Amino acid sequence: MTTLRFAAKTLDDLKIEDERSFRHVGLYGDLKEVLRRDGYTFRVLPEASAGRWDRALLLNLTFWGASAGGDVLVDDVLPADVVAHAAWHHLAARALAGEPGAPLSADALFLGEAIASAFDVYLVGRLLGHAPRSTFLATQVPAMAESAHEAGLSEADFDALIQGIAADPDRAFEDLRQLLFDAATSLTACSGADDALTVLGRLDEHRFAALLHHYELSNWVLYARAYACGERGFEPDPRVRAIDGELRRASVPLDWLASAWIEGR
Repeated sequence: MTTLRFAAKTLDDLKIEDERSFRHVGLYGDLKEVLRRDGYTFRVLPEASAGRWDRALLLNLTFWGASAGGDVLVDDVLPADVVAHAAWHHLAARALAGEPGAPLSADALFLGEAIASAFDVYLVGRLLGHAPRSTFLATQVPAMAESAHEAGLSEADFDALIQGIAADPDRAFEDLRQLLFDAATSLTACSGADDALTVLGRLDEHRFAALLHHYELSNWVLYARAYACGERGFEPDPRVRAIDGELRRASVPLDWLASAWIEGR
């Protein structure tokens, strides 16, 4: 049997899609430069799997840990939002890892994914009104709307939610980051569905509760249970909880992250 292998591609090897829509977002440029400076590589499907979006999706949802490399791409085209997402994973892995090459704790995995995922909502807020024809908005907002509808949110309430994101993208980022981190850490500690249902019920009053299932939390929890490090992998990680606390207290959490993880490198 022939062994299939990914092609490793850096940013300079790839065409970045929809980047003009992000030109007014200064932090996007900083994140892109992090990947370029560090020679970060993405994985592109081999010719035998060319165009297999289904295969790329399965691989991305199942093997999403930052230490494994960038998102699996179907070809040499990289969406601009994925640049930012990958950069946050990369920065989180560098900031939160213990020994070089060691697996991350569950807390560390969840903090990195919560930051990367919440940044998507920040981008939604920044692009609305500035880049209405963005392909990122054309895919992200309808997907969010579908999740909100499934959670029982009316169209009017979803519109209000989106307008609130646009009014204060920084606040939207931190509110969603906290929800995702709290949900993932709490669900991982559950012994079964009864406990998990109670956890989800406690989150129902959160501003972004209707978007919670948009973020594939089951994959987060199962991945952490499979790959989080050592006997202490599921216990609270003091270093991660300290950063989580700093972000909750910061007036602008993204500024804190930029200072500590980007400018401070």
